[in-house]
Amino acid sequence: MSQQVRSRPIRRAPVQQPGFRPSRRLVIGAGAGAALVVAGVVTWALWPEPPRQREYLDATACLLTDEKGIAADPAKPVWTAMQDASVTSLVKVQHLQVDGPQTAENATTYLASLANSRCNVVIAVGEAQIASVAKNAATYPGVQFLTVGGGSAAANVQVIDSSAGALKPALEDRLDALADDAS
Repeated sequence: MSQQVRSRPIRRAPVQQPGFRPSRRLVIGAGAGAALVVAGVVTWALWPEPPRQREYLDATACLLTDEKGIAADPAKPVWTAMQDASVTSLVKVQHLQVDGPQTAENATTYLASLANSRCNVVIAVGEAQIASVAKNAATYPGVQFLTVGGGSAAANVQVIDSSAGALKPALEDRLDALADDAS
């Protein structure tokens, strides 16, 4: 008898189609990676930026000086104290120097400019500037005036001692009060 040999069918490996066929693990990993990238981009785009500038209140303190401006005494320590107080109170500060003859009449034009330009407080330094405040403060009842080192008090005029120990706290208090009124 002859034995018949049965042959088994040969299993062939599946034929790969041309092109890349990723495994399931690779697809899941790539999807997770893409989701992380999208989440990072969305977080970065929606992250609030810190402010790049100070946001000042709607209040301004103005300094009226002699022809030397803020570079020399008596205005230099006043301007420095105003700037320091501005950082904490967020009140805007600005200055204007009186050009030409240093007389009360000439300073009156500059004083009027500050009083009419949204200055809530006008600080005067120098003889002519203080004399102009004494002469014209009543004309501007809505504006507070501070004179440094001279002058006389009135309804809307306050006199501040020019000594270093009294000047800075007095200006800080006045700018803080101005900030409270504005907020």
